[in-house]
Amino acid sequence: MTETAHRCGYIAVVGRPNVGKSTLTNALIGSKITIVSRKAQTTRHRIQGVLTREHEQFVFVDTPGFQTRHGGAMNVMMNRVVTQTLADVDVVLFVVEAGKWSPGDAKLLTLLHNPEKTILVISKIDQIKNRDALYPFVAKIASLYNFSAIVPVSANKKHQLDQLLDEVAKRLPENEAFFEADTLTDRPMRFIAAELIREKIFRLVGDELPYGSTVTIEQWDETEKGVSIAACVIVERESHRPMLLGVGGTHMKRIASEARQDMAKLLDKPVHLEVYIKVRKGWADKAASLRDLGYE
Repeated sequence: MTETAHRCGYIAVVGRPNVGKSTLTNALIGSKITIVSRKAQTTRHRIQGVLTREHEQFVFVDTPGFQTRHGGAMNVMMNRVVTQTLADVDVVLFVVEAGKWSPGDAKLLTLLHNPEKTILVISKIDQIKNRDALYPFVAKIASLYNFSAIVPVSANKKHQLDQLLDEVAKRLPENEAFFEADTLTDRPMRFIAAELIREKIFRLVGDELPYGSTVTIEQWDETEKGVSIAACVIVERESHRPMLLGVGGTHMKRIASEARQDMAKLLDKPVHLEVYIKVRKGWADKAASLRDLGYE
């Protein structure tokens, strides 16, 4: 019997904002490493998540949603991350929301230059009431580009995720594993903790608070008994502070409570979390500020 070759490589998960890239990445890996929100522009960093199977290791790169409507330093940075990622990976998952095709999808499609390594992923198929309408939708997109495979999925329902992984595995190069088998992400836990707080902000006050906010971890003290974390939410205007706090501090208390619970689950130990707010005007429109805050 011949020994099965081990395959390992990088997979980019790309698509316009809010098509379900982060939800899909988390579902494929089986752990929450990227933040999920109904709001667009939640993922700002390129995040690597790792899944190891017997004969394959998948290194997923969850990119920001490609921005076509707005300029500014933040969006320029995010678009640069997307284009750089496409050039560096072995497989590209082009994610499109079922039943929805926009000029943003079409513009991103023009950046894909290697059909042999590109898989079309139709996301959120569980939200389509009339499944018969899905076939002409997929056929329309397939006519625009010679995808090497097309896989409809539902990340929330875990539908056809194994089929998608099998398609990806066929296209990975023969390599030894890049990471240890129990690795979930190459990002430090401090980074993941900050992302979890940012997710709660978007979910709980996203309709009121503009997306000019970010989170930094100011202190991290870890022992065998638990972790003590101090986090700072940076906003652009003084008027954003009361929006974030809520009446009697209710918003901030809930943000901190829910983020702390997620952190404790991820770290598998008790977490003490303190969150405070700082105003830093115009941070999202200044390239130097973005670099200082850890953006690529």
